[in-house]
Amino acid sequence: MDLAPEAAGQDVHELKRDLREFARQTNVRLLAGAFILLFGVGVLLIFLIYGGGAAVAALLCLLIGLIPIGLILAWLFGMDWILKRARPK
Repeated sequence: MDLAPEAAGQDVHELKRDLREFARQTNVRLLAGAFILLFGVGVLLIFLIYGGGAAVAALLCLLIGLIPIGLILAWLFGMDWILKRARPK
């Protein structure tokens, strides 16, 4: 099996070596996978084992648990936005 870029239909010059972009993309994919596992598989298993009422309660608890995380992220992004605007160019 040849894993060369030419074999995949990509030009060698099109490949980027931006490691920050790669790290950001990897973090986004890991976070998306965690949410899919937690909300999709977790709630589905609760539904199959305990029934619909427990699945709704689990989904509600998961959503309520995201509120502090959302507030913290909003605070951090807000501070970043303010600092970027206040920084002299």
